[in-house]
Amino acid sequence: MDTFVEVATLLPYGIENTSDIFSEIHSVFSQTEHNIVAAYLITAGVVSILSNIIVLGIFFKYKELRTATNAIIINLAFTDIGVSGIGYPMSAASDLHGSWKFGYVGCQIYAGLNIFFGMASIGLLTVVAIDRYFTICRPDIGRRITGCHYTAMILAAWINAVFWSVMPIVGWSSYAPDPTGATCTINWRRNDMSFVSYTMSVVAVNFVVPLMVMFYCYYNVSRSMKGYGSHSLGGCNVDWSDQEDVTKMSVVMILMFLIAWSPYSIVCLWSSFGDPRKIPPAMAIVAPLFAKSSTFYNPCIYVIANKKFRRAILSMILCKSRQEVTLDNNFPMSISQCTLT
Repeated sequence: MDTFVEVATLLPYGIENTSDIFSEIHSVFSQTEHNIVAAYLITAGVVSILSNIIVLGIFFKYKELRTATNAIIINLAFTDIGVSGIGYPMSAASDLHGSWKFGYVGCQIYAGLNIFFGMASIGLLTVVAIDRYFTICRPDIGRRITGCHYTAMILAAWINAVFWSVMPIVGWSSYAPDPTGATCTINWRRNDMSFVSYTMSVVAVNFVVPLMVMFYCYYNVSRSMKGYGSHSLGGCNVDWSDQEDVTKMSVVMILMFLIAWSPYSIVCLWSSFGDPRKIPPAMAIVAPLFAKSSTFYNPCIYVIANKKFRRAILSMILCKSRQEVTLDNNFPMSISQCTLT
């Protein structure tokens, strides 16, 4: 793995048969290294699917958890299951095979769905930050936010994801196997104007802007929490004795967002303004793996950190009946608690 990705050369523009592209792609990794990646993907996929199914099961079992705010978390769980249930198995199978094994159509489906669920996840995390800002820092506005507003914000996140995932299929950039040869993503080999413009737009709209929004929201949330302390929030009967934990969680959310998506953004920018052949193989494979890792740590950060969910999860593990469980009414991260019907 000390050599660079020499295979990532610019393909001749005369190649029109897509099968030629796949025949010229050869992995720079040994089969042992592919097997290690496959083992990671299988393990992470199983953990992610099970944890997110538990999240959805909790919402199904406890009606009081079906709030407008938590509708965002439900959608986030579906994005995680989408990546884990579709992306992980195809990638793991290709790693075990030693190269991409699902052909051109499979490459388009795999890459498109991964971009789709990834962009949707980023958009939903941004909606979570906006919701917490309004409900904690601007409760006068937060109290006026209805289920329709939440539906509109969630739909905006999904529509944004559809747009960016479809563009490479219709001609703005393209999808192709990456230099590892065992997975598909944006075609780094043709870093022409189409690739550069698409990449810069994606990084700006789906990384820089969400990061700025989350930082602004969580920074103000932290300041507001320190100001409220254990007092009620804007006249609402909510105990904020856990405000220190909330502040720490806000910082963790930003850090995990950076850890997950920074390597992928760096590789995209490197491909746009540098030589794709000089991208180290380790970075080429670590970047998408880090981005996908959000599928199994999201449940921990956004759900298990909530005391109400911790009680619900514990009751499910202990097989308690619905009548035996009394959930706390306080949400440590949000006060948007109107139950969805």
